[in-house]
Amino acid sequence: MNKSWQVAKYLFFDFFAAALAWALFFVYRKEVIEPQYFGGWDVPFELGTQFYLGLLIIPSFWVTFYYIIGFYKNIYRRSRLLELGQTFASTVIGVIAIFFAFLLDDWIESYKNYYQLIGTLFVLHFALTYFFRLILTTQTIHKIHQRKIGFNTLIIGSNEKAAKVYDEMTNQVRPAGNKFVGFVGLDSNNDAILSHHLTKLGQIEDISNILENEKIEEVILALETKEHKKLSDILTIIENRQITIWGIPDLYDLLSSMAKTNTIFGSPLIKISNGLMPGWQENTKRLLDVVLSLIAITLFFPVFVVLAVIIKTTSKGPVFYKQERIGRFGKPFNIYKLRSMVLGAENGTPELSSDDDARITKIGKFLRKSHLDEIPQFFNVITGSMSLVGPRPEREFYIKQIIKQAPHYTHLHKLRPGITSWGQVKYGYASNVDEMLERLTYDMMYLKNISIYIDFKILIYTVMVSVKGNGK
Repeated sequence: MNKSWQVAKYLFFDFFAAALAWALFFVYRKEVIEPQYFGGWDVPFELGTQFYLGLLIIPSFWVTFYYIIGFYKNIYRRSRLLELGQTFASTVIGVIAIFFAFLLDDWIESYKNYYQLIGTLFVLHFALTYFFRLILTTQTIHKIHQRKIGFNTLIIGSNEKAAKVYDEMTNQVRPAGNKFVGFVGLDSNNDAILSHHLTKLGQIEDISNILENEKIEEVILALETKEHKKLSDILTIIENRQITIWGIPDLYDLLSSMAKTNTIFGSPLIKISNGLMPGWQENTKRLLDVVLSLIAITLFFPVFVVLAVIIKTTSKGPVFYKQERIGRFGKPFNIYKLRSMVLGAENGTPELSSDDDARITKIGKFLRKSHLDEIPQFFNVITGSMSLVGPRPEREFYIKQIIKQAPHYTHLHKLRPGITSWGQVKYGYASNVDEMLERLTYDMMYLKNISIYIDFKILIYTVMVSVKGNGK
């Protein structure tokens, strides 16, 4: 499976469909609508600059719009019926936007021509877009049913429920694409029930290595009701990864209307969503990250140059400070800052700073109070290792200490770490592990309430703290 190639195919045909629809619509405007305005006279038809600009701008608008609403995510798990509804709804919104942006000043005989313009553009764009999408999605679904496309799947649990789910899913008339690679046993289960079908890959404590080594894409939680107390521990390990999680609904789920599924032929599994934001908000957040970071880099460039000169002339060492931190999905990355400490401040041993830390340079104190030392992190945001708003990334050395007291800390790895955060606004830089734990409460609140609205509030308060210079 090559997900990038699959996404590229959808992008190409969406762009092509939008360009073709706009070309046909342009002809319709010039040959049908405009002659009505000129009293039926034969208006000369020319493919000028306006036409060719439209062929570039309009399809680009549509593809960007589809990206923002999350159409290109989870590209192999698509439903033709849901895709029909998504294409219809997005076409309505997009056509209305194009109408007000480009068509209101068209030459028309009466207001009825507006309805004709909107209706024609909608029909052309919707029909062509869904036609190509239907072909691509149908091809993918057929490949899944023929077992040419599969998703490495791990079963957690080895009870009768697990065996039943495995049997049902491997004998489906229309396979769902799950390629079972093995199972993880639980202490209370009889492994013999499932072991003659699948290989036992380990116990709960081995899950992290199993997910990595077997390249697991989907996990099925086959737990008995009495085993639900283990669910939190298991989800703590799994949820900070790009893995689809399925559960088996029990009677409580069904009675409380918690069980939601779209499977008709297969086992009635419920999807335990690890998505924290709706697709359109997640993509909008990423788009805003890049755009605002580019603006910030442009605005702060003169400030950066002045600070770089001061840092270089007032203390020995480089202008930039690089340090490895743990980012999204637990992957390490290098964070960049303007150096605020003397060269060799740690000498290889992790050590947090404090207000009266002698290692902080004179300019460094100002940088930390104003948060201007974070300027280089806008490049981290553009490259995708960070976001403008998110939990502050920590070093693995300190994460291990935090987890001993707060195992749920790993849930924060679902998010891109941020230049600023709710906890950062409240507490500033942490001077010890206890302060990290205090800040964790606010980071967990952010995790549970994440939205673009909350992001803007945190950004506003961050600016206020920076301007007042009362940061830590």
